[in-house]
Amino acid sequence: MTATDISPTTVGVRTVDVIVIGAGFSGIDMVAQLLEQGRSVQGIEAGSGVGGTWYWNRYPGARCDCISLEYQYTRFRHLVEEFRPSERYPAQPEILSYLQNAADKLGVTEHFRFNTRVTSATYDQDANRWLIRTDRGEEYRCKWFIPAVGCLSTGQIPDFPGLANYRGETYHTGTWPKGGVDLAGKRVAVIGTGSSGVQVIPEVAKQAASLTVFQRTPAFSLDYGPLPMDAQVRDEFVANFDDYVHKSRTTPAGQYTEPLPHSALEHSEEERNAVYEERWNRHRAIDLIAVYPDLFTNMDANHTISEFFRGKIRSKVTDPALAETLSPRTYPLGAKRMTLNTGYFETYNRENVRLVDLRQDPLLEFTETGIRTESGEHEFDAVIFATGFDAVTGSWLKLNITGRDGAKLADAWADGPETYLGLMVSEFPNMFMITGPGSPNVLTNVVCAIEQHVDWVAEAIAHFEEHDVQTVEADETAQTEWTETCAEMAAYTLYPEGNSWYTGANIPGKPKVMMSYVGGLDGYRRICDDVRDDSYRGFIVK
Repeated sequence: MTATDISPTTVGVRTVDVIVIGAGFSGIDMVAQLLEQGRSVQGIEAGSGVGGTWYWNRYPGARCDCISLEYQYTRFRHLVEEFRPSERYPAQPEILSYLQNAADKLGVTEHFRFNTRVTSATYDQDANRWLIRTDRGEEYRCKWFIPAVGCLSTGQIPDFPGLANYRGETYHTGTWPKGGVDLAGKRVAVIGTGSSGVQVIPEVAKQAASLTVFQRTPAFSLDYGPLPMDAQVRDEFVANFDDYVHKSRTTPAGQYTEPLPHSALEHSEEERNAVYEERWNRHRAIDLIAVYPDLFTNMDANHTISEFFRGKIRSKVTDPALAETLSPRTYPLGAKRMTLNTGYFETYNRENVRLVDLRQDPLLEFTETGIRTESGEHEFDAVIFATGFDAVTGSWLKLNITGRDGAKLADAWADGPETYLGLMVSEFPNMFMITGPGSPNVLTNVVCAIEQHVDWVAEAIAHFEEHDVQTVEADETAQTEWTETCAEMAAYTLYPEGNSWYTGANIPGKPKVMMSYVGGLDGYRRICDDVRDDSYRGFIVK
């Protein structure tokens, strides 16, 4: 059955077995596996094509922070054989091309309705079906509802005073125009120095007449190239692919590294710095930030690697005062997402680049021609918002989801998201989330996290259909216990110290809770498999 073969059961309503929202890595994989089971599937995607995050994030310099060979599907071996990335860390166009090819080869593209946004998803408890409405006026009915919307797909711009008054060009890195932007000769501002900021800033600096960076919080960042992909390395990876798959599924981050067996504090400063330097030169973040087992649990241990990173900033920025302004000191390394860059810090040595530290010179308002801070007004032709996302929960809440007895997901998560295993929510039957809050999601190689979830959900649906199950949902007690477990584990780490999007601290009014499971993808996988093997313990199955 294709997207055009869906048959109506009532006037204006088309019925399928499964609705999948999103056409990124998770949506493509989920649709492919359900089609293999012979189910009728309708995918819905807001963009004009597949790609998910990599469809929307087209800004100059956009690049993945995971090595290209490790950022691919592992279940589809013919795709592994074909995949020939040109760089060690893939740029956005190459990732998008990979996903477009994967969707076509797997036969899922025709099962998506593109340029379509879901406006509501409502559970009909009398019929045990979900009713999905879109901005095209379409209605779909399904038994299984799977939002595969991603953790970083709802961009956000802070409510800056006077923003509506600004008459110049504005762009958000997460919704960059498809045809690109000509910034040559223009006065440009970039607000934000997170992951997208540190990538876009060096590229904008090469084009603009002047660039002013408004820094809210300085970033820890690892310079990763760009580095070309060595053909021999690629061939060896493919030849030993089974070994990679095993390691990716039995390591906490879905990426294999060799941590040292003792605390960072057991080494002298000279010994530690030699270790850090060797790991730095591997150009692979996990090799560096996981080199000692206590870097994310012991503040004193974390200080050693944080200072190593600050030393790298001092070595790259010629002005010592500017280097200090660019050096993070208010949070431990890793409590905010560590970024990867290409020449970010060196960019501040350029004559056409200026840094405004908003902690010292606060932004007061936008004007018609630019931005006014306490020190004065800055005029710009264009402003780029690298201000990040309403992460982990934002994309689910945008769907306007209503469960049993009128329960709203927004209300259920008003004090922070509660899920069972990041897979399901009590009072929302037959709705599976892919890498939802309460799962390892963004703390891992996200493709590995996606594949684990998609495999588990596909197997669960096949099992429930075989046994004529009508409804499945999270048990409320199991959900509460899992949410408490996630919070308790996070409290033993340094993640809550970051005031980052990991905890929702970047969104005013959003509950501040750690939204990811910090126990590692390997441990999480064992828990999910144990739940499955114990007759889906913690789920209400009817």
